[in-house]
Amino acid sequence: MRLFESSKLSLFKFKASLLSSQVTPFGPFNSFVQKRWLKPVISARTRLEDRTRDSKLDKLTTHLKKLDIILKLHDLMSSRKRGPFVSLQLMSRWRNLVGLNVGIGAFVHKYPHIFEVFMHPARRSLCCRIGKKMRGLIEEEAMAMKQWEFEVVHRVKKLLMMSVSGTLHVHALRLVRKEFGLPEDFRESILGKYSKDFRLIDLEVVELISRDENLDVAEVEKWREKEFREKWLSEFETKYAFPINFPTGYEIQAGFRDKLKNWQRLPYVKPYDRKEIVSIRTCGGIERYEKRAVGILHEFLSLSVEKIVEVERLAHFRKDFAMVVNVRELILKHPGIFYISTRRNTQTVFLREAYSKGCLIESNPIYDVRRKTLDLVFLGCRNTRGMPAPEEIKAFKVDGDVKMDGDWVIPMLENLDNGS
Repeated sequence: MRLFESSKLSLFKFKASLLSSQVTPFGPFNSFVQKRWLKPVISARTRLEDRTRDSKLDKLTTHLKKLDIILKLHDLMSSRKRGPFVSLQLMSRWRNLVGLNVGIGAFVHKYPHIFEVFMHPARRSLCCRIGKKMRGLIEEEAMAMKQWEFEVVHRVKKLLMMSVSGTLHVHALRLVRKEFGLPEDFRESILGKYSKDFRLIDLEVVELISRDENLDVAEVEKWREKEFREKWLSEFETKYAFPINFPTGYEIQAGFRDKLKNWQRLPYVKPYDRKEIVSIRTCGGIERYEKRAVGILHEFLSLSVEKIVEVERLAHFRKDFAMVVNVRELILKHPGIFYISTRRNTQTVFLREAYSKGCLIESNPIYDVRRKTLDLVFLGCRNTRGMPAPEEIKAFKVDGDVKMDGDWVIPMLENLDNGS
């Protein structure tokens, strides 16, 4: 027993000696002992979490995602061959397809200016259809795309001119079809129609036949010319500069202004220049290479209709544009040029200079129609007192039967003697 207690006491003294050796006591002779602190890891994730938020652009992203869900519902409803309306029971199966987190009934009743909910006269069940205002705006957007077709062709040609090989994948263009105002059948109506400008290779790759030298001027170069002319700045200050617009509340650290000024003066290969791409291993190669990628992203967003693109879709253009960089990290490095919104589980990048108070500064015909559609989303349940009641569904005869303009067909008996 005594042996056990003595061994226990010796073990306790050994642990105490270890602790005393690790902890350095305070004194005049050990005050110079340095302690190593781990540096905080700075990555794209930490930059994304610590970025300065823009509440107006975040709010705009939320409403745009709601509008995107509404348009997806419209596409599903219009694909039904039995009629222009669908039962709410059937629409509840589309929640996962459109990305809804709430019930379809609650979502539809939030927007009475867009959806019309009514009782089916035969089955006595709730049905839904797109309202007259919304249908009119969708048709107006299709007409605006046709009128803006020539401008859309120019923008597709500029995208191909930015490509290193002069080619792009049709699948990548299909992903950004809405962002660039392309119609749904753009393969035939744009690429096939303008065969003098585009050539399809294996039906999945589009190639530019000839470059147009009149289109090789980037949008940022027009801004530089305006700054040089109106503000009397030197060419050295504006030749390679970008417009910088930091969000409200952005904290500018010491020495940041000098770094930004040096970056603005840094030369780089412009998006439409046919020079060889700067090697990263050369002197200042990394900074010049990243600035070239910033110029391509800036031009890509400038060519879009609303100056907005999802970050995931930019990855489909990295290889064609020779941007071997982390696109999201590059965007987060330049908060004065780009802004990433993470509302509704998607990362959307904005061109900051193009927006003011949540609205596009320089509008276009397609954006004007989409803004009217977005106004219906902004309305929600307001101003519904003067809205007319939904019209009743009228039946029409098909092959001796009475077919309701919807999901059901009700046969009519010729002999109704028994009154059933």
